[in-house]
Amino acid sequence: MPNIVPISDLRNYTSVLDNVSVGSPVYLTKNGRGCYAIIDIAEQEEYEKTKAALRLMCELDKGRRSGEENGWIAADDIRNRFKEKAL
Repeated sequence: MPNIVPISDLRNYTSVLDNVSVGSPVYLTKNGRGCYAIIDIAEQEEYEKTKAALRLMCELDKGRRSGEENGWIAADDIRNRFKEKAL
């Protein structure tokens, strides 16, 4: 069950932070509506890694689709292009 508390409970932030753990964020409401979430730093780091992996997978998928639609580029052509740029 989600841990939802009004933002005014932050006056006694120790009791709010005691309820935060990995997989169990505390959601803060303002005027009865969800406004903020307090999460464990380990969970935030995992979220950032997952987001980066998803972005990478999307870019790889774009490249695959481009290769299928427009034709693939030979590996030697790519090597030569990077060698030219290095000069």
